[in-house]
Amino acid sequence: MAYKPTPARPPSALLRQARPLRLLLNQAERLEHLQRLLESQLQPAARAHCHVASWKEGTLLLVVTDGHWATRLRYQQKRLQRQLQTLEAFANLSRILFKVQPPLVPAKREGQGPELSENAAQSIRGSAEGITDPKLKAALERLAAHAQPKR
Repeated sequence: MAYKPTPARPPSALLRQARPLRLLLNQAERLEHLQRLLESQLQPAARAHCHVASWKEGTLLLVVTDGHWATRLRYQQKRLQRQLQTLEAFANLSRILFKVQPPLVPAKREGQGPELSENAAQSIRGSAEGITDPKLKAALERLAAHAQPKR
């Protein structure tokens, strides 16, 4: 008796048929819709820094990337609340809460790394001279090459 696997189904079909996944997908789509409505009322500069976290019982929880944007949005809170209440999805909005949560992955800064002094580079080169393993020796020499020249 041979096992015959069921034919592969597209991920979208799986998401729509499995109840827990369907509920999760519906929640994500609802939050995405609310995010678009929020962005329509925010200033363009603030849109990238403010995201809908939850919407329940008349309370809108917004996650903001840093304290600067949270402060700016708190100053505009009354105006934003009035504007959102005109939209059908936010008709029973009674308050807006802001939570500061920095992005999980910090922006990578080009050219920013730990500085290596010339004295440290000389020490690493000296260590590399006594190493017999060619890979380790090459790695130490590459590391020493990153030294900052004296100004």
